Amino acid sequence: MKKIIFAKMVASGNDFVVIESHQVTRSQSHRILARKICDRKLGIGADGLLLLEKTKAADVRMRIFNADGSEAQMCGNGARCTALYKSQGQREAKRSLPGGDKVRRSQVRIETKAGIIESLVAGDNVRIKLTSPKNIRLDLPVRVMGRNLKTNFIDTGVPHAVTFVEGLDEMYINDLGRAIRYHSRFAPAGTNADFAEAMDKDKICVRTYERGVEDETLACGTGSVAAALIFGLKTGAGRRVDVCTLSGETLRVYFKREGRSFSDVWLEGKARLVYTGVINV
Repeated sequence: MKKIIFAKMVASGNDFVVIESHQVTRSQSHRILARKICDRKLGIGADGLLLLEKTKAADVRMRIFNADGSEAQMCGNGARCTALYKSQGQREAKRSLPGGDKVRRSQVRIETKAGIIESLVAGDNVRIKLTSPKNIRLDLPVRVMGRNLKTNFIDTGVPHAVTFVEGLDEMYINDLGRAIRYHSRFAPAGTNADFAEAMDKDKICVRTYERGVEDETLACGTGSVAAALIFGLKTGAGRRVDVCTLSGETLRVYFKREGRSFSDVWLEGKARLVYTGVINV
């Protein structure tokens, strides 16, 4: 048995266990460790494990392991938790942010498998700048559970299939989300499945079935960004889209758009440290 110090963190209802990698021996399987730690009955319980490593390319390298043990390229809410975790003790500086405001914030650069993520932290408010999205495909015909759907695909660091619906609050999305997640159109890697409903000209609500968690989560950062960008493409929405999540928090997505290309994509919302502890593994 070995004692590992951890932090339990939450961003918009997405919860993570954060561990610094020097505590984990090379002989340990990260996938097995993630499954044990994220188990809500026999472990700490979380949507994912964030393993933080040293790197010369940024302030920290973040590896994200889903609850099923699979490793993801990127996680938006996980990156926001990592930024908050690493910002503790860092010096703050006055910085300009999207929207023109200047406030005292700490900056953290995070290396991920999807690229370098920039972040700005002020208290419990965290903004991250995502890598530019790719592989955008609109109005893909997908037949699932005897229904013909039109869905949209975008990679915001990880793959997302975004389907616009009506009556989102009343939907049971797990079965439909699972069918889209494993659909042959998105094989072999599969996709996250997002369901979005337009609420206003610059506001949507989103629910996500997350690949790797294999369940609906209270929020998904990259999924919120994916839905906001597709919404922008389809409606011409401007530089900001507000995204209400199942947790009740509204995330803010900022972007610049030229035709079907996006740049300067930011995700903003709250993150917090819930507790720290020690687990025997």
